[in-house]
Amino acid sequence: MDTPPAPAPITITLNGEPRRTAAPSIAALAAELGLDPAKVAVERNGVIAPRSQLAETPVAEGDVIEIVHFVGGGDHAPDHTGADTWTVAGRTFTSRLIVGTGKYKDFAQNAAALAASGAEIVTVAVRRVNVSDPCAPMLTDFIDPKKVAYLPNTAGCFTADEAIRTLRLAREAGGWDLVKLEVLGEARTLYPDMRETLKATEVLANEGFAPMVYCTDDPIAAKQLESAGAVAVMPLGAPIGSGLGIQNRVTIRLIVEGASVPVLVDAGVGTASDAAVAMELGCDGVLMNTAIAEAKDPIRMARAMKLAVEAGRDAYLAGRMATRKYADPSSPLAGLI
Repeated sequence: MDTPPAPAPITITLNGEPRRTAAPSIAALAAELGLDPAKVAVERNGVIAPRSQLAETPVAEGDVIEIVHFVGGGDHAPDHTGADTWTVAGRTFTSRLIVGTGKYKDFAQNAAALAASGAEIVTVAVRRVNVSDPCAPMLTDFIDPKKVAYLPNTAGCFTADEAIRTLRLAREAGGWDLVKLEVLGEARTLYPDMRETLKATEVLANEGFAPMVYCTDDPIAAKQLESAGAVAVMPLGAPIGSGLGIQNRVTIRLIVEGASVPVLVDAGVGTASDAAVAMELGCDGVLMNTAIAEAKDPIRMARAMKLAVEAGRDAYLAGRMATRKYADPSSPLAGLI
């Protein structure tokens, strides 16, 4: 019996680059690349290819295929009894610190900083798989998404459509509905484009996502995001990566007072005192990346941020003393010698 001829190679566009392949299906293409289908998500001609159907999804001449994974950008449920917890989209956490996964020396340092911070949530970027080196280490090899909540984000997206497409891929890759949405207005300031952000929030909420949304420090915009379906609002303290600290405490406090969803300061934190200030204003949490990753000792800074968030929260709950225009002695004046 004659052996059937091998399929003729075809040309596709894979992660933005032309590639010749004889793979008849997406699953076969993944095998050809040496990729683990359980760790990636695939988009074929603008449509998500469900992981359960990769073996039946054909590869045809001219196809445009994107393969992405998560990059750095416990076994038992934690005991929240009596703890000062916070809840977002039905999920409860004890740590009020969220950390990023970008700018670290390597994944090992990232994982060590995460452990020192005590954070239970990490933000992760969605990026194309490096098909030239499919065996390269991945973030999931160092930070287990079964033990730490992954919060896929849309860093680098400048339109609502880009952000929506990215999070659809993220959901396919890991099944996560709790996501961080940011739609940037320009590359220089990395300020959010609130019109595009609102548009994306509405679409994602209607598709069953639970978006935590990066926004300007504007109380009106924050309420609009709530109405659009945001499960948390995340006003910037200062421009992303600037380390300037919270520049407008008044508007952050107004957002906190008017919100019916969690409020977390996102961006601008530079050191521990900045994190404490955010918590003293009544925020539910703080998100940071550069302040830890670019510290001279990231592990030590992560530990400092953990303590600062806890101290700021305790100070807020304790209720600070009133301010006075003049001195008020703490020792009694009666009975002076």
